[in-house]
Amino acid sequence: MAAAHDLEMESVNLNMERENKEELEEEKTWVDGGGKDPSKNRKVHRIVSKWMLPEPVRRTYLERANCFPPPLFIISISLAELAVFIYYAVWKPQKQWITLDIGILESPLIYRPEKREEAWRFISYMLVHAGVQHIVGNLLMQLVLGIPLEMVHKGLRVGLVYLAGVIAGSLASSIFDPLRSLVGASGGVYALMGGYFMNVLVNFREMIPVFGIFRLLVIVLIVVSDMGFALYRRFFVPENGSPVSFAAHIAGGFAGMSIGYTVFSCFDKALLKDPRFWIAIAAYLACVLFAVFFNIFLSPAN
Repeated sequence: MAAAHDLEMESVNLNMERENKEELEEEKTWVDGGGKDPSKNRKVHRIVSKWMLPEPVRRTYLERANCFPPPLFIISISLAELAVFIYYAVWKPQKQWITLDIGILESPLIYRPEKREEAWRFISYMLVHAGVQHIVGNLLMQLVLGIPLEMVHKGLRVGLVYLAGVIAGSLASSIFDPLRSLVGASGGVYALMGGYFMNVLVNFREMIPVFGIFRLLVIVLIVVSDMGFALYRRFFVPENGSPVSFAAHIAGGFAGMSIGYTVFSCFDKALLKDPRFWIAIAAYLACVLFAVFFNIFLSPAN
């Protein structure tokens, strides 16, 4: 027993020495790279790497990590959504800020089933939100998760996943909830969460198990509470209330768990050379084509 204990302590000491050595090497890399504040930058990127990446690729990220370009996609889309919300809350006739009604229902950005031929509405609906709680929840989730994701994977990949969720959300809503209008960026937000969730689940052992459990619990809590709010708004708010569809949440999550997982798991690989990416894209496009066919020929809203 004593020998086993000694071996275990020796293993722990070796792991600690290896981690300390890696930290010193990373700090040297930052200093040699001419960083203005290497210790502070290194700490930020180290935290991001532990939350966003499995252990085997963290070193690669830390060696080339920088803040250029900054997370422009998530910040830009968040500012655009906030600007549209303020516009409809302040400059359009509203009874209150908590739940917007008249202004957004007449907006050319909102998805409305009777105006499906205006194809931009399948994307632009993400800019419009139904009230303070709706936009605060979406902005908080996409900033907290989206900024570190974009620091690691950059804006093009994060934007691809986000927009895939947005389009999947509106198309799914047009099929499963065909007579309801739609607003909000929940499809894109759920796509980010879906991709991140699958990466944590698949790489659980390499993403620090204690933190992994915590992250999974946080995601589940957010999804349950937000889905509960969406279901409440869908089935218990009067017909003249603000339109919120739960179908967009589910479809965005599935888009994230397929396309998002593939994109986020290819951190140190060429995305276009990964067959999983093309399989996910092919499945996604098949669903899109079916949704388009349904909207043209089979929708009850016709």
